Parts: sequence; C-alpha cells; structure tokens
Amino acid sequence: MPGATGPQATVPGATGPQGDGPGATGPQGDGPGATVLDRYADDLLGRWAEPQRRYHTTDHLVAVLHRVDELREYAADLAAVRLAAWFHDAVYLPDRSENEERSARLAERALTELGVGEARTAEVARLVRLTVTHDPEEGDADGQVLCDADLAVLAAAPAAYAAYAAAVREEYGFVPEELFRDGRAAVLRGLLALPRLYRTPHGREHWEAPARHNLTVELELLSAS
Repeated sequence: MPGATGPQATVPGATGPQGDGPGATGPQGDGPGATVLDRYADDLLGRWAEPQRRYHTTDHLVAVLHRVDELREYAADLAAVRLAAWFHDAVYLPDRSENEERSARLAERALTELGVGEARTAEVARLVRLTVTHDPEEGDADGQVLCDADLAVLAAAPAAYAAYAAAVREEYGFVPEELFRDGRAAVLRGLLALPRLYRTPHGREHWEAPARHNLTVELELLSAS
C-alpha cells in the first residue's frame, strides 16, 4: 500500500511502550491468533486504499501515526490514540456524513473481537467520534493529541498544503465548483474563527501560525476565483 511502511504500518496498535494493542495477549496470555490479527490488519489497509479516496489515503494514515508519535509525551493512553488513528477514517465515503460514527462502530466490533479491553475499546471509539468536531475538552489529553495529529496537515509547507487542498477537491469531484468553493470557504472560515486550532503545547508552538497562514491563503484564492 502507498506509504505503508514502518513498524506501525502492519499491525494496528501492536507496538508502543504499553505493548497492549490488538496483538498483545491478555493477563492470561490468551490474545487473538495471528489469523484474526492479520485479517483485521489487511482489512484496515484495504479500506485506507479504496479508490474513492484522494486525501484520506494510507499516506494520510501514516502521517497521522507519525504525528501521534511526535506528540506522544502529551498522551495519557498512547496505545488508544494510535488505535484511534488507525480507525478514525477507516470508513470513508465523501458523499456521506456518518463516516466517523461508522468508523467508531467498526473499531468497537474489531477491537472486541481482537480481545482489547472494554475500557480501551470505548476510549478508542470515543476518540474516533471526536474527529467529527476536532474540539476536545480541556484536560482531554488523548483527544488533544489525536485531533492535533489529524489537523497537522494544515501547518504543512505551502506546496504540501496545496497538494492537500487539491486532493480534498478531487475527493469531492462530484460537487459542482461553485458549491464546493462556498462549502470549502465556510469550513476555512470556521477553522480561522477558532481561538486555537491546536491544543497540545507542541501544536500551539509549531503549527498554529503556519496553519492559519495556509488557511488564509486558501480562503483568499477561493474568494478570488
């Protein structure tokens, strides 16, 4: 799969200091077999490589996982955040509005079958649902890490940001140009109106300013076209 390299691109959540992703054994050493684990890993990678995706691809998944690791010191349950990154856009159809909810339900089913504990499974599903708004509450360390990692693309270098914006447009190729411009502009204005785009200290220090610059430039280009 494109971009599916590195230790976290094979088994979701099976790495990290907690060592208790889906592949980890439980207290009695009775974790799921390799067949079940491989099936879910293959299923997730297949979902992220679906043909309707242009931005929400395996490359995006790997980028979010890298950003989660970059922000790991702020997480309370790093394994849960990593799992939520794997599942947060596992169900993605550009013309549907319930993608996050369906992704959360997929996580609940898959992680339960894989033997992940009830509390962590619930936390992963909560984090996935949080990506609807990207608005974690104060004190929600894991929510802040996941949301910042997912929005880190907004702070990319200008060329990379332009590629991101173009990929988003391709995903919504079925939307007429004028309607897309109006909708995208509304999204950008909403983001710029937020008091803070990023909630972690690292995000605020390193990503806030370039993200606001990129959003402002895209909004100006949309308005001028």
